[in-house]
Formats: sequence, C-alpha cells, structure tokens
Amino acid sequence: MKDVQSEKDHRNIPINKVGIRNLRIPIVVRDQQNKTQPTIADVNMYVNLPHHYRGTHMSRFGEILHRYAHDLSLETLLSILEEMKNRFECEEAHIEIRFPYFLVKSAPVSGAKSYMEYLCSVKASLGERLSLVMEVEVPIHSLCPCSKEISSYGAHNQRGVVRIQAKTSSFVWFEELITIAEKNASAPLFAILKRSDEKYITEKAYMNAKFVEDTARDIALALNRDERILWYQVEVENYESIHNHNAYAAIIKEKDNEN
Repeated sequence: MKDVQSEKDHRNIPINKVGIRNLRIPIVVRDQQNKTQPTIADVNMYVNLPHHYRGTHMSRFGEILHRYAHDLSLETLLSILEEMKNRFECEEAHIEIRFPYFLVKSAPVSGAKSYMEYLCSVKASLGERLSLVMEVEVPIHSLCPCSKEISSYGAHNQRGVVRIQAKTSSFVWFEELITIAEKNASAPLFAILKRSDEKYITEKAYMNAKFVEDTARDIALALNRDERILWYQVEVENYESIHNHNAYAAIIKEKDNEN
C-alpha cells in the first residue's frame, strides 16, 4: 500500500510540531497515598517534522500511548518520548497529559471523609535532554483583609484557584504541590463538611485573611525552599463575591540561574 506520508516534500519548510490533540483515554497514574490511581486523561502528542517529509503517521501516536497507559510515571514518560523519537525518526518529541486527580480528605473537626478533585497535568519534551513541567490546579477559600479591616462585622470571602507549574530536578508528588497551595490559602476546601467543620473553616479563614498577592507570595516562599524545584509559575485567581471581576496575581521564577 502506498505510503503517502513519506513522500518527499519540496517546499523546504520544516514543521516544529505535528501530531494529535485531545485524545481521551483511561490511564493509571502514580498516587502517593494508594500507589496508583485510575483516571481519564486528555492527551496531546507531537513530534517535529523535517522539511523533506510530506506528513507523519498519526496512528503511531495512539499505538505508543496505549502501551503505557496502564502506568504513567516519570520513567514511562521518558520511554514514551524515546519511542516517539525512534518511531518517527525525529529530533524532538512532546507529550501533554491533563487529568482529574482525587484525594481522600478528612473534614477538620468531624473527620468525615470525602473525595476532593484536583486538575493535574504533565508536559514533557525530549530533544537532547528531558524537560518536564508538572501542574496542579487547586480550589481554595480566600477572605479579603481589606473587607475584614473596614467592616464592623464579617468580611467578604470567595472561592478561588491556585495554579502551580513547576520544573523539577527530581521526582515531586502532585500531593506535595497541592498541600503547598492549600496551606497558604485562607483555608482549604472540602467536598463534605458538617456544621462543626463549617464553623472551623469560616473562623480559620477569618483569622487568616489574604489578598491574592499574599497567597501568591506565601506559595512562592514555600517553593523557594524546595531544592528540587528549578522553575515555577504560581497563579492565584479569586472569583470575587462582591465585584464583577476576578482578582489575579502571578509569580514566575527561574531558580537554577541564581548565583
């Protein structure tokens, strides 16, 4: 059968990334608490295409991914990228995996257990060396210091989200980044709370009022202390409860260039 993709192309224009996007597939990821966790991922996979090839063989991306979907880890990501480079005879391979990740959390007073969902992702590239960026998206509770200061009683509060991207020198659990985000918010969120828990959380947030700037800076301090993290981006966004806009702050830092 004729291999059209491998035909010579004479336009002399290489393509930086070619591949597949939004492939939805069940996967199993590493879990600090239970060793592994089944979930569903949206996956993007790309390779670079030299100028002399007309196209690439798209089916190979799915074939490679399906062989490793039963256990996604740092080791298997590297194996996927190496196989992509070999199969496509390319110089660069890229994979992006985004999935919901669940942790069992106990309410602070009653101890009621519930599943809390977080969005996690990994972006890995392999050229001459491996580049790996992990990301967590963590819902949080935030209470406004200004509102607390100027009000006779009460203060406006809202849900928000913390997004942490980190480039690491060695393995870091998603749970570690999630914990950093939750500890540095006014208060964490839970799927199930009894009345005693609600009292505890609202009072905790009131005594721990933070602007988005405060939360971003406190998370940055925690990431600065972790020698495994070489680069990070912290984004904090509050879904304001009394404004028709969101509040936002971001910090980006390259740590491995420090003297």
